[in-house]
Amino acid sequence: MKILVLNCGSTSIKYELFNISNEKPLDEGYIEHIKHMSDFEKHLKNILNSLIKKSKIKSLEEIQAIGHRVVHGGDFSKSIIITPSILKKIKKNSNLAPLHNPSNIKGIEIMKEQIPTAKQVAVFDTAFHQTMPEKAFMYALPYNLYSKHKIRKYGFHGTSHRYVAIQASKKLKKPLNKLNLITCHLGGGSSICAIKQGNSIDTSMGFTPLEGLIMATRAGDFDSAIVFYLHNQLKISLKEIETLVNNKSGTYGISGVSPNFKEVLNKAQTGDKRSKLAYDMFIYRVQKYIGAYKAILGKVDAIIFTAGIGEKSSKTRKDVMKSFPNLKYLVIKTDEEKMIFLETKTLIYSKDL
Repeated sequence: MKILVLNCGSTSIKYELFNISNEKPLDEGYIEHIKHMSDFEKHLKNILNSLIKKSKIKSLEEIQAIGHRVVHGGDFSKSIIITPSILKKIKKNSNLAPLHNPSNIKGIEIMKEQIPTAKQVAVFDTAFHQTMPEKAFMYALPYNLYSKHKIRKYGFHGTSHRYVAIQASKKLKKPLNKLNLITCHLGGGSSICAIKQGNSIDTSMGFTPLEGLIMATRAGDFDSAIVFYLHNQLKISLKEIETLVNNKSGTYGISGVSPNFKEVLNKAQTGDKRSKLAYDMFIYRVQKYIGAYKAILGKVDAIIFTAGIGEKSSKTRKDVMKSFPNLKYLVIKTDEEKMIFLETKTLIYSKDL
C-alpha cells in the first residue's frame, strides 16, 4: 500500500510517494516556475506517469491514498478526508489564500479524476493554530466581522511548526506536552509560533499569510492606514496595492536585489546599504516576535530554527540569538511531506494496521 503526498504551491509542485509499511519515501520530486494554472494538470499527470515508468508503482491503483497540503482551512481544527462537501468548503476559503488554495484544489480535482479509487486527505496549514485562545486570534475590529464573516487570525505553516515541535521533543527527550517552544519557520514565507505544552497559543501570520515577519516579497506588519494613503493620495488601485504588499515588498522591496534571501545577504556582506538594511530589518522583526513570545510563554525550553533560511543560514541564526544568549536553540530540518503522510496514514489506516 502506498500514499502519495502532494504539495501544490502557487507556482510549484512538490511530491513524495511513501510506502505505508516502512514509512520511507520511494520517490520524490519538485517542479517549479509553473506559470499558468492550466499547466498544473499536465505536470500532475506527468508525475503519475513518471512513477510508473520508474517502476515505483505498477499501476495507479497501488496509490490508495493521497495527502494534500491545503494552505487555508478556515476553522478546520484537524486533517480530514475530502468529500464533495469538504471540497466545497475549501473552495470557499480560496479568497483568503488566493495564491495557494486554487492550486491545492486543482491537485485534489486532478487526482480524483486520475485515481478515483484513492481516498484523499486535506492537511491544513491553519489547523495546528486552532488551539490559539480568543485573546490571541481576535482582531480589535467590530465583533460582528468575526461572528458573521470569520475575520480573525488563522496562522499558517502549521504543518511545519507541528513537525519540528515533535522532532524537538525527541531531541530534548521530553514529552511535547511538557515543553514550551518558539518555532521559527524562516524561508521565502516566514512565521514564528509560540507553543505551550504542545499547543500553538500564538503565531505571527494572521488572517492571511501577509501579517507578521518581513518576508521575501511580503511586507509583514505595517500600519494599515498606509493602504488608504496609497489609494487616496497616490491613486494606486487596491489590486495594485495587493500586488505591492504581497509580491514587491519584504527584503526584496527594501534591497531591490532579489526575492532570494541568500542573494540579499551576500550583497549585504559586500557593503550594499539597502541590502544590509533589509537584512537588519528582517533580523529585528524576528527578534521582536521571539521576545514577545518569550514574554507570554514565560519558561522557554528551546527556540527552533527551520525552513530554508532557518536551516541553512548560520549567520541569521547567530544574529537572531544575540538577543537571547541564555536560551537554547536547535536547528531542525522541516519535513511537511512526512507530516502530511503521517496524518494521512493515521486518518485512513489506523484502524486497519
